[in-house]
Amino acid sequence: MEFTKMHGLGNDFVVVAHFEDVPKAVNQLAIDICNRNFGVGADGLVFILPSDKADVRMRIFNADGTEAEQCGNAIRCVAKYVYDHKIKEKDKLSVETLAGIQHVKLHIENDLVSTVEVDMGEPILKGDLVPTAIDDPEVVNRPIEVDGMKFYFTAVSMGNPHAVIYVENAPDFDVEKWGPKLETHPLFPKKTNVEFVTVKNEHEVEMRVWERGVGQTLACGTGACATGVASVLTGQTSRDVTVRLKGGDLKVYWNKEDNHVYMTGEAKEVFKGTWLGEVK
Repeated sequence: MEFTKMHGLGNDFVVVAHFEDVPKAVNQLAIDICNRNFGVGADGLVFILPSDKADVRMRIFNADGTEAEQCGNAIRCVAKYVYDHKIKEKDKLSVETLAGIQHVKLHIENDLVSTVEVDMGEPILKGDLVPTAIDDPEVVNRPIEVDGMKFYFTAVSMGNPHAVIYVENAPDFDVEKWGPKLETHPLFPKKTNVEFVTVKNEHEVEMRVWERGVGQTLACGTGACATGVASVLTGQTSRDVTVRLKGGDLKVYWNKEDNHVYMTGEAKEVFKGTWLGEVK
């Protein structure tokens, strides 16, 4: 199986683009190929597939084999691949995902994609739709306890669930300790991604992320968008914010007029290879 290794701010993916649909045993394939010791190593396995609703269809499987509804960093990689490899030669693309159709705008330099702006759509704020076990119109600054520690979270879905938690110093926060405990908390019936955030000023935040089904990653596009929305809901930033992650920066803008969240960032192609394992 031919693949291309790509990343969005260090959030890395094995990208496959020559299948009509995913293999039957795709969940185990994702586990095997994403293994960093015995496989290629990645946060997720991404398939670029034909679509009868959009320019292309994206399906993404986490390192633990579970399928994700959406991924902001992966969709930028998909957009770059589609343009750079001449699958679709236009600077605006539509990508079908499990979370719906996403629209992207490509910024081209020297006939290659440099950055991608993704229309991530409207955030979902109603508690039971995120989903959480709290059936309120918005879940903002709600207490959550785990192992005797109390946090306050704001729930946002960007097609996948997020719990945004503000901490004193996000870069030094023990994500590995608290991330998995919060991901699987009973308040989140489908588990959740967890963002630990420190607000620097009204236009800048620092974020660390524990991704559902993956673990700590260098960046999370939907998480950055959820953080931008949560920071507005909690009155801490403007609607235009730079989210600083381990892997680099993402620009997030929550447009008041159409209620859509727009995310802009880089995507990189690293290498091509051949997976020699069995593909069922």
